[in-house]
Parts: sequence; C-alpha cells; structure tokens
Amino acid sequence: MAKKAVATFKAGTLKKMVKCIRMDKSPKTGAYVFTEELLEEDKAKDFFAKK
Repeated sequence: MAKKAVATFKAGTLKKMVKCIRMDKSPKTGAYVFTEELLEEDKAKDFFAKK
C-alpha cells in the first residue's frame, strides 16, 4: 500500500508552493534533461524564463 506524504505549514507564513518541471536539451549529448524545483507561486515565471 502506498503512503501519501502531507506537509503542514504554519498559518502565519503560508505561501502557495508549486513544483516546476522544465525540460532542457543537453548541449553535450543532445538528450533531454528534466529540471525540477519547488518554488513559491510568484517565482514560477522566472524559473521558466531562464535557460
């Protein structure tokens, strides 16, 4: 049976977090590499804008 991890945060510092996954092409091999980060919702656009 699988277990589900649940994270709890303090009510005073609650910020919406999103998991961002970006697919990049490796310059060495040409294969695709997946980059994952857990960020605040307002910083997600910056994550996808940079290469």
